[in-house]
Amino acid sequence: MDQITIRNMEIFGYHGVFEEEAFLGQKFIVTAKLFLSVRQAGKTDDLKKSLDYGEACGLIKKLVETERYMLIESLAEEIAEQLLLSFPILCEVEITVKKPWAPVQVSLDTVEVTIRRGWHKAYLSIGSNIGDREGYLDFAIDRLNDMKDTKVTAVADYLETKPYGDVEQDDFLNGALEIETLKTPVELLSSVMAIEKEAGRERAIHWGPRTLDIDILFYDAVIIQEEDLVIPHVEIQKRLFVLEPLSTIAPFYIHPVYRKSVMDLLEELKQRGSAQ
Repeated sequence: MDQITIRNMEIFGYHGVFEEEAFLGQKFIVTAKLFLSVRQAGKTDDLKKSLDYGEACGLIKKLVETERYMLIESLAEEIAEQLLLSFPILCEVEITVKKPWAPVQVSLDTVEVTIRRGWHKAYLSIGSNIGDREGYLDFAIDRLNDMKDTKVTAVADYLETKPYGDVEQDDFLNGALEIETLKTPVELLSSVMAIEKEAGRERAIHWGPRTLDIDILFYDAVIIQEEDLVIPHVEIQKRLFVLEPLSTIAPFYIHPVYRKSVMDLLEELKQRGSAQ
C-alpha cells in the first residue's frame, strides 16, 4: 500500500485534564500517515485520483483547534475517524499526536500517542422467521447503513430455508451481507446485538424462532476465540442457509481456519448430503 505522510504539523489547541490546559492552551504536534493507492494519480498526474493533502491538513487543524478533549488518545481517535470518513480513497491511517508541554514533574521532550485505524471487511448472516421476515432483514441493512462508521457493500438475495435444529417453528428467510466498518469485532458484535434487540429479538429458546438474527461470519481474516465472540462463526461449514447466500457475494473468500473458499465449503456440504 502506498503512503502519504503529513509530518509534524504544529497546531495550538486546548486539550488536557487540567483546567489551565483548557484555559491557556498549548502546542500539539500531529503526524498523519495516510495509506492509499496513488498509482492512478502518479500515472495520470491527476489530483482527483489521489488525496488532497491540503484538505487533510485543514481537517486536522480544525479538529485540534476547535474540539476539546482531556486525552490526546481521544484527539488521535477523532482525527483518524474523520480522515477515514472524509476521504473514501483512504484505506488506513496512522496518527501520532505529540504533547510537548505535558504537565509532569520530569524533564522530557514530548508525550505522544500513536494509533493505527482503517476499514475492515466483514461478512454477516441475517435471518428471520417471525412476522414480516423481509421487513426485518431490510431493517437490519438500514440500521447498519445508518451507522457513520459502517456501510453495507453487498447484499445476497434472500433465501427461504427450513429451520435449523430440533425446535418446531416456521421457515426462515435468510441472507448474507458484506460490510466495511471501522468498528473492532467486539464493537461490531455490540452493534448487531443492539439491532437485534431493537427488532424485538428474544433469546428464550436456543435455535428458536426470532424476529431477527445477525451473526458475524468473517472479519477480515482474523481468528478470535473468546467466551462471547468466536470468529469465524463455528457453524459456517455446516449450514446451507449460510453458505448459499454467502456464496453469491463472496464465493472465493477463504475461510481462515479451513483454508477453503466459501464455494468449496458449499460444494462439500452438498456432497455430504447433510444440508440443513
